[in-house]
Amino acid sequence: MIATVGNVLVWAVWIGAAFACLASGIAVVSFSNPFYSALALIGNLGSLAVLYLLLSAEFVAAGQVLVYAGAVMVMFLFVIAYIGPRTESPWSGGPSWQAVGAAFAAGALLVEIIVVIGLKASGRLAHPSHIGSSFGSPSEIGRLFLTDHLLAFEVTSIVLLAAAVGGVVLGHHSQKRDAGP
Repeated sequence: MIATVGNVLVWAVWIGAAFACLASGIAVVSFSNPFYSALALIGNLGSLAVLYLLLSAEFVAAGQVLVYAGAVMVMFLFVIAYIGPRTESPWSGGPSWQAVGAAFAAGALLVEIIVVIGLKASGRLAHPSHIGSSFGSPSEIGRLFLTDHLLAFEVTSIVLLAAAVGGVVLGHHSQKRDAGP
């Protein structure tokens, strides 16, 4: 009986985190205010951390919350606040690209859910892969980052640095425009 209650609780948390991940992902692309989109992205990253915890990858979940939802998103929120509200809209008068993107993302997620349910129902997902005891450990993640995925790791840090510098440059130019000639 206890194992059944535990399984029900795990499934309930998984379903809640999965729907929170989907809802916040759709909110990221559908909000017109960039501040609200960034807050929805923080919710998305938090729900992904819960899913990592359910996979027994505690270190990855902690890294997800501390690095992405903490440091990177705070940097994005500072850049958004520094740039300030934009009076001109690049897509004014045309179709709402955010609505099209949100509909496309929702359709892609629906197709993915249908495929996974179909694979599970047909029995193709009945044989789980063997996961070693070092899965999700700090030493294994560090080894992968610094050997197999070093280039991607460094490129990501350069892209984040370029985004921060670009935000500061854009904010500086918009402040000059607001101040006048």
